[in-house]
Amino acid sequence: MIEYSLATAGSVHIQVTNLAGNPVATLVDERKAAGLHDVEFKAAGLPSGIYFYTLTAGDYTLTRKMVLVR
Repeated sequence: MIEYSLATAGSVHIQVTNLAGNPVATLVDERKAAGLHDVEFKAAGLPSGIYFYTLTAGDYTLTRKMVLVR
């Protein structure tokens, strides 16, 4: 689960990439209301490894590392 909070309503985009920078999933690509939100990363079909998710909301961008262990 990826949890995030928005101070104001706006467009949100969350994309997951592999170590090579190739996109493997788009989790959110829509307008969201202000407040606390969460999204589940369903990694079916992906091998164990290191992945990154990038959250973009307005001018704000956040990138975090995830480790998938099978």
